Amino acid sequence: MEIVHTAEDRIVFRGARGEVVLDRHDEIGWKLAMVLEAECDSTSPSAVAATYGYGKQRYYQLRTALRQSGCAALASRKRGPKTNYRRDPERIRQIIRYRFLDPDAGAEVIAQKLRQDGLPISIRSVYRVIEHYGLQKKGSINVAPRPRR
Repeated sequence: MEIVHTAEDRIVFRGARGEVVLDRHDEIGWKLAMVLEAECDSTSPSAVAATYGYGKQRYYQLRTALRQSGCAALASRKRGPKTNYRRDPERIRQIIRYRFLDPDAGAEVIAQKLRQDGLPISIRSVYRVIEHYGLQKKGSINVAPRPRR
C-alpha cells in the first residue's frame, strides 16, 4: 500500500485494487489516516503527527482512544464546562427571593447572603441572574426571563 500526501490537503491510500482519498475536512478520517500511517509505515510517530498537523502527544492520545473505543472516539467534543454549575436553579431562586425581599440590596449583598447560607457564588454570577430576569432597580420588576442570545 502506498500513501500519498497531495498539495490540496488530501491523502491518497493506493493499493493493488484501487485508491481511497481522504480530505483534511473529514476530521475522523484524517485522524484515522494519521494513526494508520504511523502504525503501518516505517516513519516515526512524531514525524507523521507533524505531517497531519498534530503533536506526538496528541497522536498517542488518538491511538489510545481508537484502540479503546473505535473510530467514534476520534470525533472532537465540545470543550469547556457542560453545565452552569454555579447558577443552578436553587441559587437562582434564592437570588430572586433576596431581590424581592429587599429590592435595594445590590449583587454584593445578595452574593454575601448566599455564601453565608452555604451556596458559594460570585458577585458577577448574581449580576448575570439579575440582568437575565430583569430585576434591575430601574423600573418595575419583571419575572419573565428574556430569551438567551
